[in-house]
Parts: sequence; C-alpha cells; structure tokens
Amino acid sequence: MKFRSLAAIPALAMLAACAQQVSTAVQPGAPGFLLGLWHGFIFPVAWVLSLFVPDVAVYAVPNNGGWYDFGFFLGIVVFGVGSWRGKKVIVREKVVRVPD
Repeated sequence: MKFRSLAAIPALAMLAACAQQVSTAVQPGAPGFLLGLWHGFIFPVAWVLSLFVPDVAVYAVPNNGGWYDFGFFLGIVVFGVGSWRGKKVIVREKVVRVPD
C-alpha cells in the first residue's frame, strides 16, 4: 500500500468515530432485525422508488438500533445486491504449444 492509503485509514476511522445517532432515532418497539433484513433485501427497489415518491425511504427511522442495522447489512450483502456478483475466476490455465 502507498503511504496515502495507510494514512487515510486512521483519518477515516477518526472521522467515523465522530458520528453519533440521534437518541430519538432508536426506539425499543420500532423495526428490528427481521424488518432490517427485509429492507436490505428490497433496497434496490426502495432506492429507485425513493427518487420519485417522497413517502418512500430506504432505511426505517426510528428503529431499534444495532439489530436493525445488522439485518439491513445482511439483507444487502448476503441476500440482496451483494449476492448478485458473478463467479470470479481466480486461476486460469494457460496452454503453451511448442512448435515441432
């Protein structure tokens, strides 16, 4: 890695540490893990709809905090958009023919 990349990682970590969630955004009876999983799964559709319909959002606020976030993450990465990646070829065999 280059020096800039190594210097950027701690800088971004310090910047992320400054983020905080508004206390009114987390409520115990609000959407939890399962709805977070569902919202992550339907993220592409919800995002497109949110561009045209003002009442549609891609993320439920208020929610119950970390469990909703974890479900949302799993919904996107495992079951949603992130799981659509094609099969990657890591090793290719190369045939070399020697002329007679």
